[in-house]
Amino acid sequence: MTQHQIRRVAVLGAGTMGAAIAAHAANSGLEVDLLDIAPEDSDDRNAVVKAGFDRMKKARPAALMSQRVAEKIHLGNFEDDLKRVSRADWIVEAIVEKLEPKRELMARVEELAKDGAVVSSNTSGIPLNQVAEGRSEGFRRRFLGTHFFNPPRYLKLMEIIPTSDTDPEVVEGVRDFGERVLGKGGVIAKDTPNFIGNRIGSFAGMQSVTYAFENGYGIEEVDAITGPLIGHPKTATFRLNDQVGLDIAVGVAENLVEAVPEDESLEDLKPHPKLKAMLEENLLGNKSGAGFYKRDRRGGQTVFDVLDLDTFEHHPAEEPEVPIAREAQEQGGLGERLRFLMQKAEDDRHARYLRDTLLPYLAYSSRRVPEISDTLEDVDHAMEWGFGHQTGPFRTWDLLGVAETVEQMESLGIEVAPWVKGMLSAGNESFYKTEGNRELVYSPVSESYEPVREDPLRIDLDELREEGKEVARNDSASLLDLGDGVLCFEIHSRGNSIDGAVLEMGNRALKELEDGDWAGLVIGNDGNNFSVGANLGEVGQAVQMGMMSQVGIRVEALQNLLMGFRYAAKPVVAAPRGQTLGGGLEIALHADRIVAAGETYMGLVEAGVGLIPAGGGVKEMLRRVVSPAMSAATAPSLPYVQKVFEQIALSKVATSALEAQEMGFMSDEDRVVMNGEHLISAARREVLDLSDGYRPPDRGKNVYAAGKTVQAALEVGVRTLQWGRYATEHDGVVAGHLAKAISGGGISLPQWVPEEYILKLEREAFLALLENGKTQERIEAMLKTGKPLRN
Repeated sequence: MTQHQIRRVAVLGAGTMGAAIAAHAANSGLEVDLLDIAPEDSDDRNAVVKAGFDRMKKARPAALMSQRVAEKIHLGNFEDDLKRVSRADWIVEAIVEKLEPKRELMARVEELAKDGAVVSSNTSGIPLNQVAEGRSEGFRRRFLGTHFFNPPRYLKLMEIIPTSDTDPEVVEGVRDFGERVLGKGGVIAKDTPNFIGNRIGSFAGMQSVTYAFENGYGIEEVDAITGPLIGHPKTATFRLNDQVGLDIAVGVAENLVEAVPEDESLEDLKPHPKLKAMLEENLLGNKSGAGFYKRDRRGGQTVFDVLDLDTFEHHPAEEPEVPIAREAQEQGGLGERLRFLMQKAEDDRHARYLRDTLLPYLAYSSRRVPEISDTLEDVDHAMEWGFGHQTGPFRTWDLLGVAETVEQMESLGIEVAPWVKGMLSAGNESFYKTEGNRELVYSPVSESYEPVREDPLRIDLDELREEGKEVARNDSASLLDLGDGVLCFEIHSRGNSIDGAVLEMGNRALKELEDGDWAGLVIGNDGNNFSVGANLGEVGQAVQMGMMSQVGIRVEALQNLLMGFRYAAKPVVAAPRGQTLGGGLEIALHADRIVAAGETYMGLVEAGVGLIPAGGGVKEMLRRVVSPAMSAATAPSLPYVQKVFEQIALSKVATSALEAQEMGFMSDEDRVVMNGEHLISAARREVLDLSDGYRPPDRGKNVYAAGKTVQAALEVGVRTLQWGRYATEHDGVVAGHLAKAISGGGISLPQWVPEEYILKLEREAFLALLENGKTQERIEAMLKTGKPLRN
């Protein structure tokens, strides 16, 4: 089975997970049948599935990348519509976590499923071999577990759990499909309770909470030190429980305790009595409105009150004093920080908390291999992709130093797996090591090093750098050789913002395209975000120093660079992911093609700081949204211009690449790639596809300017908002400049104009607004607080 053979999916069960899995399959372009039971007490036999579907559509964060995606999901019930599974290439069971109903459903599915269809269960607690019991050999060979983490759209992990009967080709086919089509990271887990992620994650969660409660650590204290400081998400410990839901966390732990009575750490797996008391008080977290934290509003501000664990009342949170955290941050990278904290554990209570929770977690992970997985790599990925850890337990252990950490563990009475000691005794110093260009990982099964699994579609720019493929570099950007004659322009400034050095390297890229033997250019990077736009600090500083003429020169230089990309002699492909805002989006808009990660958030957000786009954003949206409509029809231009105007004036941001297409930031020809790690590779392929017979676009009068009448209509709309107090006076000033630029700068009649005409209007409006004191206040506020000021 290959990923190309799966075109239609049947999801059985429309609960929280089933509906969310259906949503993500639809996000990935698949047709989905979502089925659930037919209720006995309703005339609507689809009432249950409709309720689950409707809850999913309202979920926050959104399960769907676009509301239009919902059209790919077809509802039905098990009594009338189960025959639909006969057309599915992949059938996913996600019904109630009870063995007998699952077995009964699998028996019915076996009768209907076509030959070759993969059947999987999303169970998190029932042994897969028991679910498949009684089924034919042919069924069992294509049956396995596919355990998604919630929410499936955002969490990369997909645990793949073969039974002893599953065909290895099916296992690899599902892994390949998950990675290429769904954008997941697949790990192979054994059919043991809670698999990998929840087995280790539940231990770490319960042990760390119990240690805090029994040693007098406050909720805010723990969350202040267990987040990014140690390579974990900002949700840290207690915020994570609020996000997941305490009932879920405790339920997983209690099920695990019951399922693994032989676990040597059984006491550490048990939920603390205070957690059960919180359940009785309905303090479940975000889902019930209160948990360890409670969201409230005071003085016009959103605040998070913290729980008093004795009274179960919430009180205003206080910023804890954690001097060791500041000292650790000064040490540098994650490894340096962790080693520093471990060294300080005897003298500092916060460092001691980290030592006494981190080291047991690492040791427990070692004791679970090879019980839950044969590879350290899959265990690491489970924690990295399922829990957002920067490094999994074994990579973290390597950062600390394996031998030193084992010695520290033994001095504290923490049991280390025998295979770890055996590895050290054999003269091996780390779990991972590099030989030549290959990374190797130690295998406790073979007691030797084996190659780390490589993804052929992943291009690592840092690895290319190490291989000498960097063509040019400055502090903010680089040019790299991607192979096959494709050049990459990588921005790596702070926030991937656009500064003078970025412009300099961008012009170097254009010169390389013109003079060198390159097939084309990819603009992209390996960071979480493509670009947050202009370096606002540089702009603000220039204004304070009275260097407005220099700002004007810089704006024109940006426009010239982006027009250079647009009309380059060879194809240019932008590869955005994450935040692609302001000038960052303007870069992408000037490429021949955009190949975007599914999780790309595009928007022209300059109005938030009292400005309008000046790198061609207005011009490009007119060219992409208004001009095609006016070329193809005699309809009035106002609705199309209004759409562009509102998106820019309200700083609207697309919440996915699919939504970006609907907003006009991306065209139907542009591509969406669900796996962000495949983005650079996909963009390179796009360059090569375009390069054969490529010719740049024709210059000419290709932008439709709607004229004064449309400008007046836009301005009336803004005044109406001001009268209703939905917009401030300065909002009106900014919108007025935008209305003028977007409609053609006061021209009396609609007409087609060259791109340079709109660029000049953008530049003039941007500089005029920049001289306005209210805009300067907005820029200053954004730099200080990171939040827009409505003045």
